[in-house]
Amino acid sequence: MLVKDIMVRDVVTISPFATIRQAMRLMKQRGVKSLVVEKQHEHDAFGIITYTNILKTIVAEEGDIDLLNVYDVSAKPALIISREIEVKYAARLMVNLGIHRLLVTQSNELIGILTMNDIVGALLDLADGDKPE
Repeated sequence: MLVKDIMVRDVVTISPFATIRQAMRLMKQRGVKSLVVEKQHEHDAFGIITYTNILKTIVAEEGDIDLLNVYDVSAKPALIISREIEVKYAARLMVNLGIHRLLVTQSNELIGILTMNDIVGALLDLADGDKPE
């Protein structure tokens, strides 16, 4: 099974200049726990912002969600993986680095996201006799 077989293609992105309030609102509206932070130019890197990043920042710095921007809180560069890699290697990378998400790119363009939940769901489907899409 390859990353492209189970990745989520509908990735929710946000500008690095958006406020934390805007990011939280977008996460709630789209029902996601993370957002991909957009690149500012061709040679820039993608970032990622999660509920955990936001909560740590707000609690640790007693930050104002209207004064902090996404770029203040996001992890950048986000780790990326090719869509053509076997899922077992993506899972190994996540476990070894203690991360829950990898961005999937092709020719330096974002095409998807792969999460631990996606991998576990695919494994359960296989165990139940279903094939991934």
